[in-house]
Amino acid sequence: MSKISLILAHPDLGLRRRLAAELRTSAFIMLVSETHDLMTTYTEVEEQEPMAVLISERLAMLPEFEVMRALFATLDVRWLVIKSRAASAPGYPASPWDKRSDLFAVDADVPADELIGTLRSLTRTTRRRGPQPPVPAPPTQAPAGGLRSNRFILLGASTGGVDALLSVLSSFPADCPPTFIVQHTGGGFGESLTRLLDRQCAAQVRPAQDGVRVDHGQVVIAAGNRAHLHLAGGNPMKIALRAGEPIAGHMPSVDALFTSALPGAPRAVAALLTGMGRDGAQGLKALRDAGATTFAQDEATCIVYGMPRAARDLGAVETSLPLPQIGPALLRACAAPTSAPAGLNGRIPAR
Repeated sequence: MSKISLILAHPDLGLRRRLAAELRTSAFIMLVSETHDLMTTYTEVEEQEPMAVLISERLAMLPEFEVMRALFATLDVRWLVIKSRAASAPGYPASPWDKRSDLFAVDADVPADELIGTLRSLTRTTRRRGPQPPVPAPPTQAPAGGLRSNRFILLGASTGGVDALLSVLSSFPADCPPTFIVQHTGGGFGESLTRLLDRQCAAQVRPAQDGVRVDHGQVVIAAGNRAHLHLAGGNPMKIALRAGEPIAGHMPSVDALFTSALPGAPRAVAALLTGMGRDGAQGLKALRDAGATTFAQDEATCIVYGMPRAARDLGAVETSLPLPQIGPALLRACAAPTSAPAGLNGRIPAR
């Protein structure tokens, strides 16, 4: 009988020791490692490739966890989240576990035999490996004269955004419009997220770097940066990373990216994806008012319907769509003729 290889990740030493002692008595469990923080857990999962990880809700609510979870999707790891009592307190953010196919919640005081039974049940369940196949994008109609569109795409996301970005970008062709993204995540995981997206997408995905130019077939992402991503004009479009204070509580901020695109708003196609809070709502409203085409992910497919809801309530959203429809809709909007004022001459002025 093969045992279930398990990593236990919890910052509470007392709770970790109690659970470890109970799990080690089971004939069904092989506890391969105990960890107390995300970086150590990341290293251990990479080295041990366990069947399951029992992780505290405190660690699983950190933005870095979402990136880590997505990176290890191909290992078919089950993540059991140990719920904390604080999670039910007023004002504490809601847990997204019920909307994730590979995350399962258990109570901190669950009896050992019940926990082991849950682990056995989950590790017998067949689950998808890796990101789900992309929804094929319908052919986009080339602009009149066969020329490339001069439109560009803006995306903002937070909680749940890793899976959402994988879905949207995997529908993009290799020659997609220039695309600029802000994804909320903690420091240290931005490069890993960029590599993950680049592996799964036909277009080239790279981290945002100050002063680079972004053309068709290129996607830049600001995640974990200590600067805001701005569009700085030119053709191909130049970007700038600018230091400053957090905006809407975030650095980088979706609002900062969206508002930097206002000079070229008639050419902008922007979408706000799943996420907690309000970052991006004001910027999306300003873009729509200035002539941009705007979308938001609908409530049913959001892990957290915070940012899209805030944008909808402001009147910033032209169209709300289920996640699988957003990528194709962005491409169709980019193929439509633009009504940009002649003074822009297809460019955002240098700032």
